[in-house]
Amino acid sequence: MNECILAIDQGTTSTRAIVFDGSMKPVATSQKEFTQLYPASGWVEHDPEDIWETVVSTAGEAIAKAGLQPSQIAALGITNQRETVVIWERSTGRPVHNAIVWQDRRTEPLCARLRGEGLEELFTARTGLLLDPYFSGTKIAWLLDNVSGARERAERGELLAGTVDTYLIWRLTGGRVHATDATNASRTLVFNIATQQWDSELLSILDIPRSLLPEVKDCGDDFGITDASLFGAPIAIRGVAGDQQAATIGQACFRPGMMKSTYGTGCFALLNTGTDMVASTNRLLTTVAYRIGGRTTYALEGSIFIAGAAIQWLRDGMKLISTARQSGELAAEADPAQNVYLVPAFVGLGAPHWDAEARGAIFGLTRNTGPAEFARAALESVAFQTGDLLEAMRRDWGAPAGGTVLRVDGGMVASDWTMQRLADILDAPVDRPIVLETTALGAAWLAGHQAGVWPGPEEFSKSWALERRFEPRMDHETRAAKLQGWHDAVRRTLTQS
Repeated sequence: MNECILAIDQGTTSTRAIVFDGSMKPVATSQKEFTQLYPASGWVEHDPEDIWETVVSTAGEAIAKAGLQPSQIAALGITNQRETVVIWERSTGRPVHNAIVWQDRRTEPLCARLRGEGLEELFTARTGLLLDPYFSGTKIAWLLDNVSGARERAERGELLAGTVDTYLIWRLTGGRVHATDATNASRTLVFNIATQQWDSELLSILDIPRSLLPEVKDCGDDFGITDASLFGAPIAIRGVAGDQQAATIGQACFRPGMMKSTYGTGCFALLNTGTDMVASTNRLLTTVAYRIGGRTTYALEGSIFIAGAAIQWLRDGMKLISTARQSGELAAEADPAQNVYLVPAFVGLGAPHWDAEARGAIFGLTRNTGPAEFARAALESVAFQTGDLLEAMRRDWGAPAGGTVLRVDGGMVASDWTMQRLADILDAPVDRPIVLETTALGAAWLAGHQAGVWPGPEEFSKSWALERRFEPRMDHETRAAKLQGWHDAVRRTLTQS
């Protein structure tokens, strides 16, 4: 029996396809970027056809690079940028508008109105989320209200909606399957995470017809088979999870109390809380970590909007570095006597502040401040923000602040300096795995396990391998002073009391 699995990792700026062999190791990869669209200030869109084209081309190329025939792929897993939504025609699959991306802020007026009506508590109690443009529900409502004829067509059953995974499943199966998984559903603002059903009252508030929405399945489930014309043979789709939940699975965080943090454009930290749906009192999100075999595992999540994007700003905006790798080297040269803080609120602040109107600020500049201090401030801002998330999780979960081990992945974790500073600020060990493709690996494991060719959670956990552990080395006084300076900088930046 062939044990190779194809994972499609559909991200915000590019799509990757990775073939994993029977030992769960990546053997072939294809990646393709696509265009980012900014039609107005604060608006971010993707052309769904661009996404579709990159999925088909990278998947075919990865299979070919692996030297396999499509019939030799046991199953396919999908992981995707969360909260990004598409509405398309049921009869043709043609989108009625560009996809609205998770970063998009156009629905803030609607969110503000709902908050003003005192509805945030209801949405949070049912979905674990806050009323913020980040999430999918208000995006769907905007499309229905602003695309000519969309609402009328939706009410006639002519249109379908979904997050990127749902759109891809529909296209891959030739329009035979309209489905999503519980993790993506849990990010829509209209999915009750306790009952695991679309919530009729929330749908009514946002005026979203239930007929638009997909069936919600387990993360490991039967999502149909791909149309044979796409790759030359049908491939079973057996695993789906949003990117951060897929990374949690790929990091083998299956036990309550285990935590991972992914450092890409933003940073997303998830703490497994088991079957306990912990209601946050510290502005974190309560979300579905995964649903396997009909059993839901929950998580607390903290979302940071700017992590790696701060390094891109140093490179592309400030022209202080020419490659991201240089940031750590430059930070190591910074004057330790200078206390420069960057609060990277370029698109507002996420958890635990959720201040959409805050904007970036830098504090502590002197005549001696130079590129090295800017680089250190940018990298330290990621560590400080992570520290804020972990402190909020400690208060919600009740675990001690010290002693928690953080498993990390994403592009930024290649920097030893950054990971050491992260451990220093957190006062906790930071574990970097050998296999850094954890998001794709999580989707692949879901598909492989569901297809019966990969092991269960316990055996999969044993395959997780440590590349390096970073232990905290900073003394208590220095850490406390740095944190005090950071908290003061954030306080000065916030627009909301």
